[in-house]
Amino acid sequence: MGRLNLNKRKICVVVASRANYGRIRSMMRAINSNPELELQLIVGASALLYRFGSVVDLIEEDGFKIASKIYTVVEGETPTTMGKSVGLSIIELTTQFENLKPDIVLTVADRYETMATAIAASYMNIPLAHTQGGELTGSIDESVRHSITKLAHIHFPATEISKERLIKMGENPKYIFNHGCPAMDEIADLDLKIHKDFFSQTGGSGDEIDTSKQYIAVLQHPVTTEYEINTDAIEETIEAIKKLKMQTVWLWPNIDAGSDEISKRLRILKSQSKDFPLRLYRNFKIPDYARLLYNSACLVGNSSSGIRESAFLGVPSVNIGNRQIGRERGSNVIDVDNKSSDIFNAIQIQINTGKFERDFRFGKGDAGIKIAETLSKIKPEIQKKMGY
Repeated sequence: MGRLNLNKRKICVVVASRANYGRIRSMMRAINSNPELELQLIVGASALLYRFGSVVDLIEEDGFKIASKIYTVVEGETPTTMGKSVGLSIIELTTQFENLKPDIVLTVADRYETMATAIAASYMNIPLAHTQGGELTGSIDESVRHSITKLAHIHFPATEISKERLIKMGENPKYIFNHGCPAMDEIADLDLKIHKDFFSQTGGSGDEIDTSKQYIAVLQHPVTTEYEINTDAIEETIEAIKKLKMQTVWLWPNIDAGSDEISKRLRILKSQSKDFPLRLYRNFKIPDYARLLYNSACLVGNSSSGIRESAFLGVPSVNIGNRQIGRERGSNVIDVDNKSSDIFNAIQIQINTGKFERDFRFGKGDAGIKIAETLSKIKPEIQKKMGY
């Protein structure tokens, strides 16, 4: 006979974006399946908004019970509105944590919503678990990630190098567990075949994409620490894609400061593109996104997908600019500056190279189960101390 619900350890997870959800869906399933744990799910920020893909619909389709929805996005996509959104998120999350009374709050990676989650939990003396700490990147994400590390009590880095960095930052090795990145769980055993009606059945807008021919996938987000040059940067990428004249599937950017300008340029490109098929997407279901990547000739942009999932799948990747600077990467990645000629040349090299050997540095596909098991047993100390 199973334990009573009241005796389960309550794990509160906040999903605030499409990337957020993709990184932790398998972990949420594992928490739901663990008889010692109860999942408390809060959905907020861009995950609730249609123009960023209505991730909340995917969450509900996947069968997860949502404990609360919080609306915390201040419109405008500028550094000012990002700061205000963090403040509003802290206020809303504090109320929800007071109502739900979780035993552990689990937060993901390095987004500004993640910072709000960490601050709210810390001031309420709720043990904080953090995934994907210890990594190096560009943008404000670098500062946010390390700040959350210093607030977190339990750490789930995705690689051994990241684990060593956390130890060097003074975190107690007793509470650091490298189980890999849960995003790899989603694609480890997935049927990656793509059928001829894939694009028409997965939505999107724009031209038809012929799956029997090569196509590239593009996903480029704004860089918050380079807010003034985001428009120039996306124009350089657009020029390279226009010159390539190849079937292109382009995903809309995230909600960070500067996304409005990128979205505006994409709408202009869509209206003017005559030389090649272009299809735009707000979002994909996680399995479909993996199929999109695996069957593409190359992934272009500055998303962490070009570092993590692409390596796991052996997909050629062209990483543009500084957003992922310093992050561990496999041999499948070519790094280029925000310069159209460099981007164009790198894409051609990657297309001609073809698939790479799969790289498992970010995990082998069992992270979610291991993280859930650790959460069911660990006894964190609320008072943090330096590990040296």
